[in-house]
Amino acid sequence: MNLSIPKEIVAGEKRVAVVPESVKKFIASGFQVRVEKDAGAAAGFSDEDYKAAGAEIISTAGDLYSQADVLVKVQKPIQHPASGKNELEMLKAGALYVGFFYSLSNADLVKLAATNKVNVLSMDAVPRITRAQRMDALSSQTNLAGYKAVLMAANSLTKIFPLMMTAAGTVQPAKVVIIGAGVAGLQAIATAKRLGAVVEVSDVRPAVKEQVESLGAKYIEPPVQDNLEGQGGYAKEASAEFLRKQQEILGNHIAAADVVITTALVPGKKAPVLVTEEMLVRMRSGSVVVDLAAEQGGNCVWTDPGKTITKNGVTVIGETNVVSHVAFHASQLYSRNVLALMEVVSKEGKIALNLEDEIVKGSLITHEGQIIHEATRAAIGA
Repeated sequence: MNLSIPKEIVAGEKRVAVVPESVKKFIASGFQVRVEKDAGAAAGFSDEDYKAAGAEIISTAGDLYSQADVLVKVQKPIQHPASGKNELEMLKAGALYVGFFYSLSNADLVKLAATNKVNVLSMDAVPRITRAQRMDALSSQTNLAGYKAVLMAANSLTKIFPLMMTAAGTVQPAKVVIIGAGVAGLQAIATAKRLGAVVEVSDVRPAVKEQVESLGAKYIEPPVQDNLEGQGGYAKEASAEFLRKQQEILGNHIAAADVVITTALVPGKKAPVLVTEEMLVRMRSGSVVVDLAAEQGGNCVWTDPGKTITKNGVTVIGETNVVSHVAFHASQLYSRNVLALMEVVSKEGKIALNLEDEIVKGSLITHEGQIIHEATRAAIGA
């Protein structure tokens, strides 16, 4: 079967879905691999690298899409500038689309995939179970985003992160508050600590306290409420009263912080606003907020998705694709995630979807013109 890798067309996206090291493994497993010209260039992978791995380089997107049995992408499908059609409409009926899809909040895309009889395996829907750890692309990408967020904050801050004792006197370490101790938050903790900052962490799930403290950070105790640990390790959506109490607790910590990094997301929903204007106006001039939830609206009330703004002396970074700034390793890890998933859904270069398999059942959104993913059906009212 023909496995195709297009060039990403979302503005600013530098990643590529499959890197040359994985091309060799796909070919060894029986696939023919076709790669759009310059698909990996922005991530540091040349056409010559792909050719050396055994891939065929395709000059036109229309040719690549129309002949693909499996199309592997990073970003969700959008209108393609070469055809004026959505990428799903450029694929033949029965083709398999593999990539981030976010089906819970993209009803129109789900319906378009079903109408065009494109089977969709959503990388963000891979269940968080032990057997699926190697294919957990959400974790691989947000891990890197947490790392990069700290570096972006350090670069924008007018202070240094570590304690420094000099002949001219002692420089106190920067204080960093991280909201959300998921994969991105934990990596942000580790990176900020390595740079020498004092780190405090807020999370609605008391179960993460041990992890936070094991990395050398202080856990900010949340208000008392029922367990907010959701399915797959995500946080459940908190009540308005809980959020109000949490904001009261957070206020003093944020007011004293040099850097705030927010990472709180609820799958399929707008990101909760956790950093209010009242908190922001109390922050010192020169402080920095990096909002990793910007793509879903942001955890900070001043966040302008896709932009960096300075207001009242506080810089708020609302970058919506932080992980693209480390495109080489992000692509490498994502490619390994895809390869691991394809090992489950294919045999000897042929797609073999076992609808009873827990991984397939969790990540297959549409199949043979039908929306079969239960959570998606419930979310979009299908």
